[in-house]
Amino acid sequence: MPVQSNPNKCISCGGCVSVCPANALELRGSDIVVDTERCIDCETCMKFCPVNALRKKQQEKGLIYPMENEE
Repeated sequence: MPVQSNPNKCISCGGCVSVCPANALELRGSDIVVDTERCIDCETCMKFCPVNALRKKQQEKGLIYPMENEE
């Protein structure tokens, strides 16, 4: 599951952007934007954040998500 940023905690330092090995984070103004297609769930950004403003995006319980077809 990709990460999400808490704008109430984020200090817009950009540290998470610089350490992301997948280049999945971008600082736009004072917001961190996560590219969910690029995020590899490594949690490097979460470990680096000095104010713990990043967390795993929660999946709603009880929902069934279809699997992609493998060819």
